[in-house]
Parts: sequence; structure tokens; C-alpha cells
Amino acid sequence: MNEVYVAGVSMTSFGKQLNRSIKDLAADALAGVLQDAGAGRDDIQAVFYGNCVQGHMEGQDMVRGEIALREAGIERIPVINVENACATGSTALHMAVSYVRGGACDIALAIGVEKMFSPDKALMFGAFDGAWDVHTVEHSRDLLISIGDGVPVPPGSTSDKPYSVFMDVYAGLCRLHMKTYGTTQRQLATIAAKNHLHSTHNPLSQYQRPYTVDEVMAAPPITFPLTLPMCSPISDGAAAAIVCNAAGLAKLGGAKRAQRVRASVLQTGSSRAPADYANHVTRLAAQRAYAQAGIGPADVSVAEVHDATAMGEIIEIEALGLVPPGDGGPAAERGELSLGGRLPVNPSGGLESKGHPIGATGLGQVYELVMQLRGEAGARQVPGARIALAQNGGGIIGVEEAVVAVTVLGG
Repeated sequence: MNEVYVAGVSMTSFGKQLNRSIKDLAADALAGVLQDAGAGRDDIQAVFYGNCVQGHMEGQDMVRGEIALREAGIERIPVINVENACATGSTALHMAVSYVRGGACDIALAIGVEKMFSPDKALMFGAFDGAWDVHTVEHSRDLLISIGDGVPVPPGSTSDKPYSVFMDVYAGLCRLHMKTYGTTQRQLATIAAKNHLHSTHNPLSQYQRPYTVDEVMAAPPITFPLTLPMCSPISDGAAAAIVCNAAGLAKLGGAKRAQRVRASVLQTGSSRAPADYANHVTRLAAQRAYAQAGIGPADVSVAEVHDATAMGEIIEIEALGLVPPGDGGPAAERGELSLGGRLPVNPSGGLESKGHPIGATGLGQVYELVMQLRGEAGARQVPGARIALAQNGGGIIGVEEAVVAVTVLGG
């Protein structure tokens, strides 16, 4: 296969940005990635534009990318709109990589933009309602909650304030993992405290406040065993990456800071029993990615994984083979997943603290990993980072994500 490189990356700050528009955020991400890659607008030959909720929030459907990018100077070239739940950003990257690798162009842009905040709370939380089968909502919710049966839920451990129904889903997955492996709420709090501490070194992170494990445990509950700092927030933001082949690199003057895309895998879920972790969609995608990249889990220097909750990080690092099954929580307690540990996970702060603007999330992960591989991550730098892995999931079908993307960079 033709080699493909990430020649440039950019990311806006993630957070509450009520006074900024989709077009503003898109223009910022575009300007940043062009500058980082040493490219001009005329160098871009195709665009893959990721966005999930603008149709729900604003009624803008069908031509979101063409409209968001026209005023920023993108016209006359293919603009392909991408929507794939929380895996939208990484799906846009996967499509850009495939487009370049297939010879359709030399230089392509993947960009994800999301505006999720609204004074209308019902509108805002309703943005998530279409990320599973809308014809079987009650059945799906009851199934995913019931898989955690047998773990006592303490009184007063469920919020009386609005929150996404997907937190109930994660809570069910949490309690299943607790039953199966003995994972504890304190281990979840350790993951959350780690990621919030990492985010204090990330100036683009939505939250930059450190938490102790005890503070995470004592924080307002969402739904047991999850407390507020264990869960990703609502976010606005944008991120982008320019990918190219060798000819594209030459056009950009060599792009000395470019990073090779060793693997880009996109996989949908499949029917399985809740505790059949061997056939988890992330595990199957990771096996393909490792084979494509010619590496194994032990070769990974740094990872960004989809921690929509702290439980998500545990599930995903185990599925990726970065730790043995059931060892995600203990590994966090041993400090292995922290900066300075054996394998730093989510040095950006992760979704829990960096933020989670759905359409931009996967590209935000890639931004972080490219910075790590370049040695440009500042106080959160992982020394000697050589191989970086991103895992980004989206939606729910059955007992797992509807789709997962695994990307391997570097080397």
C-alpha cells in the first residue's frame, strides 16, 4: 500500500463556546492545520467534514461541510460530509487516509466541528438520542442496565438532574465489569483523577482542575458507580488533520514533522454476549490494526482512548490488549497509565477532562498523538514516544459500540 502521512494537525480549545458559530470554529481549525502543515488552501484537494448534531441543534443538514467551510475559502473541490456518532472525527480521518492511499488525491483534509452547548437543556441532551436504535429504546436501555444486576446500588447515588441516557448504559457496563473482574468504584475514581491531572498540562482542555481520588469519589453522583468527574462533558470545538502521500509531502516541502499512518481501521460491532470480551468490537479492530501496522500492543508508547466515562478507558485498554483482562483498574492504581508510568493513556486529559465535541473528538485524539510523536506536547510529553494509538468509538447496538476506529501513528 502507498504510505500515508499526517502532515499537519490543529485543535481549537474545547468547552462552552455559546458566542461562537460552527463557521468560526471551522475557520480556526482550518487556519491552524494549514499553518501547521505549511500548506495553502489551494493545496487541499478533498475534504472530509465530520459533524453529528448540527442538524438536531440548528436544522442544518445535507450540506453541512460545504456551508461551514465556504466562507473559510474551501470551494470547487470535493467536500464529503461524515457522520458516524462519536467516532465521526476518526471516521473522517479514515476516509481521508483511504482516499489518499487509493490514489484519488495527494493531499486531503479531515476536519471535525461540533456545537453542542445550548441554553435549552432538553435540546442539548436530546442530541444523543439518535445514537442507538430509536425503534427499541426501552428494550435497549433495560438490557444494558440489567447486565449490571447483582451489584447493589447505594441510595442517593443517582442524580436528579438531567443527564445523557448513555451514562445509564455506561453504568450497566461498569457493574458488569465489577461483577466479572472485581473492578471497584475507587479504581474508576483513580482513572478520572489521572485524566483530570493530565489536563492541567493541556491549555486547550475544557477542564484544567486537578482532582484527588477522594474528591472524585465524593463528587455529585450521576448514576452508580459514576460520579460527575468520571463522565465526559458537553463540549464545543473543532480539530483537523491534513493527510498526504509522498508526492503530497514533496509539494508541502517535505513536512519534516509529518507522522506516518501505520494503520487505520474502522469496524462496526456485532452480536455477542455481554461478557464475551474476546469478541468486543475494539478487540477485533485492534487485531486488524496491529496486523496492518506490523506491531503488537507492547510496542505502543502512548494511547488516547474513548473515555466517555472512566469505565470506558478500562474497557478499551483491556480490549486493545494494552493491559490484561480485568487489570485496567489495578494498572491505574499502580500508576502505569499516568504520565511517567509504563504506558500513559489519555495524556491530553481524555474525553472526561479535555472535552467531547462529538464530531471533533477523534481528530482531537490524533492532534494529541501527533504532538506527542513530535516531542511537542510540553509538560504532558511522554519521553521517547515512538508509536501512538488512538481508539474512538461511537453509538450503541446490542451491548457494545456501533462503530470503532483504531489508528496507529509513528515509527
